Amino acid sequence: MNDITEEKNKMDRIENIGHSVVHHGKFNNRIFLLKYSDKDRQNITQLLNSLAATNGYTKIIAKVPAAAQPVFLIDGYRQEAFIPAFYKGEEDVFFMSKFLSDERDATPEAPLSTLIDLLAADASSNGVALNKQFTLDMAKTEDAAEMSEIFKQVFATYPFPVTNPEYIKETMDDGSVIYFGVWDKGKLVGISSAEVDPKNKNAEMTDFAVLPEYRGHKLAYFLLEKMEAKLQELNYKTAYTIARLNSPGMNKTFINHGYHFSGVLKNNTNISGQIESMNVYYKTL
Repeated sequence: MNDITEEKNKMDRIENIGHSVVHHGKFNNRIFLLKYSDKDRQNITQLLNSLAATNGYTKIIAKVPAAAQPVFLIDGYRQEAFIPAFYKGEEDVFFMSKFLSDERDATPEAPLSTLIDLLAADASSNGVALNKQFTLDMAKTEDAAEMSEIFKQVFATYPFPVTNPEYIKETMDDGSVIYFGVWDKGKLVGISSAEVDPKNKNAEMTDFAVLPEYRGHKLAYFLLEKMEAKLQELNYKTAYTIARLNSPGMNKTFINHGYHFSGVLKNNTNISGQIESMNVYYKTL
């Protein structure tokens, strides 16, 4: 067994359930239905319920097209967020969730008050310009080791094995993720990525990590700008993100870039050492 396989085995796993694809495991203590197949319309909720019961998971979240939403509503799911024109710039997607414990369903009140203030403020770039000491570009496989070290410094835990450079290289090679970096005189100091869906022309803007000593330069803002330009070049229709509720600065970065808030995924993701709630934002490119 190689290092990347061992690393993946420690994390939640991605596998087929019926004709659909799920990400599940004890790390996040949940099931995430990543890709719904209409071939499973008659029994998808039964399959998910059975998998959750067998493993004692406390949340099921399903990312489903608008036409499938009633299937989940009937089974007790509720909508937590949505993204319009998600599929090929046409059909909407809904994030439908089912909570299987009261603790998992608890509302994170204090961070929500911060979110209210963020959304009430005007979006603004404040006329900021990237300092000339920095260079922005797409990252390459030879950057993977340096990238993994940044992830290790920034996040105590992460939903995917980004601290393993072989995983980063694998996702680069298979084209599922486009990575971006910012360098200070040749030293990599910040990274981000776009998880791309070429078929449906959407991309998740994610994996933002900046070394602590370089915060305050708005590097995430400029990384996002670079990412959007690349996706527009590739004719992508919709960009979105699932941002940590506990990270006001990252939320503000997306708000300042004109992203629209569409909901909170409560107690959803194991990141930085604990299960955190996540905010969904989207933008038409």
